[in-house]
Amino acid sequence: MPNLLAERIEETLRPIVGTVLASVSVDLEARRIGKTADTITRADLTDIASNLTTQLRMVVGADLATAASQKVRDLA
Repeated sequence: MPNLLAERIEETLRPIVGTVLASVSVDLEARRIGKTADTITRADLTDIASNLTTQLRMVVGADLATAASQKVRDLA
């Protein structure tokens, strides 16, 4: 079960990429940094946000990907 921070990331991404992709993105990015959605912390937000920029660029374009990434960084 995702922790509160993972849920906040998902809520941030949901309006941009939809419910399913937001959930998948949180899980995928947590795994990329060697964690699970229930173990990510604020210290992980910079790495997660950087990875999201790359991941989301193909789906929503560079501008929206950068904006989404910044919103995730701002959760810190």
